[in-house]
Amino acid sequence: MTQNNWPGAHGGGWGGAPQWGGPPPAPKPGVIPLRPLALGDIISGSFATIRAHWKTLAGVVLAVQAIVLPVMALVVGIAVAAVHDHFDPVFDPPFGEDPASEHVVPLVVAAVAVFVLLFVIGVLGMSVIAALCPAVLKEAVMGRPTTFRALWWSSVRRAPAVAGALFLSVVIAGAPVFLVLAVWVPLVATAGSGDDAVALLGLLPLLLLAAMPLAVWLNIRFGLAPAVVVLEGAGPVTGLRRSSALVRGDWWRIFGYTIVAVMLAGAVSYAIQLPFNFIGMFAIMPALQGIPEGGGAPSAGVITALVFAFLLIFLGGAASQVFQIGYGQLASALLYVDQRIRREGLAEAILADLAAAPAAGAAPTAPPHTGSGSGSGSGSDTDS
Repeated sequence: MTQNNWPGAHGGGWGGAPQWGGPPPAPKPGVIPLRPLALGDIISGSFATIRAHWKTLAGVVLAVQAIVLPVMALVVGIAVAAVHDHFDPVFDPPFGEDPASEHVVPLVVAAVAVFVLLFVIGVLGMSVIAALCPAVLKEAVMGRPTTFRALWWSSVRRAPAVAGALFLSVVIAGAPVFLVLAVWVPLVATAGSGDDAVALLGLLPLLLLAAMPLAVWLNIRFGLAPAVVVLEGAGPVTGLRRSSALVRGDWWRIFGYTIVAVMLAGAVSYAIQLPFNFIGMFAIMPALQGIPEGGGAPSAGVITALVFAFLLIFLGGAASQVFQIGYGQLASALLYVDQRIRREGLAEAILADLAAAPAAGAAPTAPPHTGSGSGSGSGSDTDS
């Protein structure tokens, strides 16, 4: 257990003398009250975290994209350059001749290698973002500020473990679907083109429909693993086990909250992307009309308009995807916090940790104020 990890459960209640009209409100040092969370708390807490720390979130996400996209482009460029001489013999062979195997095999090998490398690079980049959200949420819940440098190194350091947890959860949750395909594909291959093949084609949707409930159940059961890996410093397998234990007995509530969060994230991300697409399409239409019909070179103004339009559409898509992924991860991390508050006394542990911070020599806290909580030190995640 490292200093970055939250302390264990503490006994006792939240404290505070009774007041007329009911119990005292739960303390709220950060973006959520330290009590069992309702659906509204999950939704508002995720939005509040984005509002309070959007600069740090955007900075880390942009840094990830600035590294991942050029590396992907470099991988594709190297692969194309390596097999460039085989393109024409395969895609433009002499009339009536089939491409020779000495040209086809290098292209197939290069395509497989590029796919694997791009997948690995993409998963690692995604894992940095998945590790970033719980790290930011930890500071947001405790009402502490964040810095780009601290969260960047914290996210990068935990990214391999998060990638392992995500990979294992996808493999396990997708096992029912993979099993259906593993049985169905050989049957179709051996059935030929008769009535049996047609019947098997119609059977596939039914088999997938039967496998999907188990896949969804497993996906929700392991959905808290990234938050466990980041906030508890656990390994991938331990993260899956802890997630399963935290979800056990509360699956339906977590499933419902997750569905609402995913739908809300999709709607907001679509609203973010819509104006970019709208302006981009209006820029494309006059530019397309300016392209010469005879096949001549378009003017510089037309090229500039097309580049501007495609950049707008690309930026809108990137912004919407970042929000959708980030909001979903924040909601999942809040569900982790909620389960630990309900079962392990995390609220009392957080309050004890905040109360002990000045005595341990931490920087003086700022006066509390509504919305962003109080600052305490650097809130660095580099302590792990």
